[in-house]
Amino acid sequence: MRRVAVSILLGAASPIAAAPIPAEVTAKIDASMQAWAKANNVPGLTWGIVHRGDGMVHQGVAGIADVASGRPVERDTRFRIASMTKAFTALTAYDLAAEGRLRLDDKVPAHIPQTAGWAGGLTVTDLVHHMAGFVTDDPWGDRQTPLPEAQFTSLLATGVPFTRSAGLVHEYSNLGYAMLGRIIRNVSGQPFEAEIAKRRFQPLGMTSTTFDLAAVPAAKLASGWRWEDGIWKREPDMAPGTFGAMGGVITTAPDYARWIDHLLSAWPAQIGETGPRVTVRALLRGEGSPRRVMRAGNGPPCAVAVVYGGGLRVGDDCTFGRVAFHGGGYPGYGSHMIIVPDSGWGVFVFTNRTYAGPSAPAWDALLTLNEAGLVKADALPVSPMLRTAADFAEALLGGAAIDGPNAPISPNLLMDRDAGHRAADLAAARAKAGACEASPRLTARGGLEGEMRWTCAGGTLSAYLLLAPTPTAQLQTLEWSVTPRR
Repeated sequence: MRRVAVSILLGAASPIAAAPIPAEVTAKIDASMQAWAKANNVPGLTWGIVHRGDGMVHQGVAGIADVASGRPVERDTRFRIASMTKAFTALTAYDLAAEGRLRLDDKVPAHIPQTAGWAGGLTVTDLVHHMAGFVTDDPWGDRQTPLPEAQFTSLLATGVPFTRSAGLVHEYSNLGYAMLGRIIRNVSGQPFEAEIAKRRFQPLGMTSTTFDLAAVPAAKLASGWRWEDGIWKREPDMAPGTFGAMGGVITTAPDYARWIDHLLSAWPAQIGETGPRVTVRALLRGEGSPRRVMRAGNGPPCAVAVVYGGGLRVGDDCTFGRVAFHGGGYPGYGSHMIIVPDSGWGVFVFTNRTYAGPSAPAWDALLTLNEAGLVKADALPVSPMLRTAADFAEALLGGAAIDGPNAPISPNLLMDRDAGHRAADLAAARAKAGACEASPRLTARGGLEGEMRWTCAGGTLSAYLLLAPTPTAQLQTLEWSVTPRR
């Protein structure tokens, strides 16, 4: 192929809803995306920022969707997102389990009879969490995308070797998700593509999302390219097939933003809640021993302990707390997504370069939002029991006795430290803090845990409250501390 000189131009990066992002912040994100694309010889890309309830509040596009023609990436250009497909597949399996049509602890042969001779010890959950003991199969699995049903059935009947015992650690397996696709087909009675579309794409209005490459207008497709010998070379297109359950989705940024918003809408969680939101949150329930992963991007170094959930990697980030993320590597394409469920933010990037791996600009975008003070954890509701405990702590500050009649304390509280010493602790804290404002700030950490803070002349006075698991409010822990003014 002849060398094609194409400049990567930043397209219109427009807000889709009433954007809660200042223009200078989006400009910084856009510049970072553009610089990364240029440095990594990426033909084209699109990115989106999603805020819970607002949908996609910012989208950017850059570069070209097709090197041969020079056609630019547009807002509705369609990209293959590869392994970011897996979360759609996992949630569909979870739906079937919630409806009682399968159990996640079912043995695989119960739903794929051909595997009875070799996979009898594996469960559906082993496949979901990459814990079947199969060998990591990137990039072998990607090239299996168009494998016909008959050939896949033959492979399943013959069996495959294992690289380790099942149930220990997650070992990334495209084969395992292809098997989940077969389970969805056998349980639902229709192709996994149709079942996923019925449950995911159609209800969310993802009208430009499909598994079928032939259904995508050529003028709307970001064709796939690899950078080799100093030029871009066209990757062959792969038709749909049995391995599509692990990586076959083709979508647009506006469509995918609907999916990210759908995931985020499952938070904040409500105590005692049942129903579809609970099923969505199950995608962040990981299995197996965590693996340490260094956070991508140019932010401060952070080692994230990661487990594999349902088509999502789940970890505890140094900056954001709980996060879920996943990449998509494919011949001709590379993508990445991140959500911070407890803050309601999501970022994703699609590219049309082989295994481009745009995790760095995605994480940098999230860090930029955080630096702007936008990524804030959801405020949890204050339960009646926590309010009772907080009222008691406020009364103690006003001179009430901790061992008075009807005090909402559990027996251990004064056994662990008696009333006299606790009164002395509070007196010392009050003396250090000085005069305090009348109204404290109460922050719930859960239905039975919280922190109170008073702004005082000498600093911030804090009370940590932890209730016992009893039917009425009973404090099992009450700790006072003072943070001096700087």
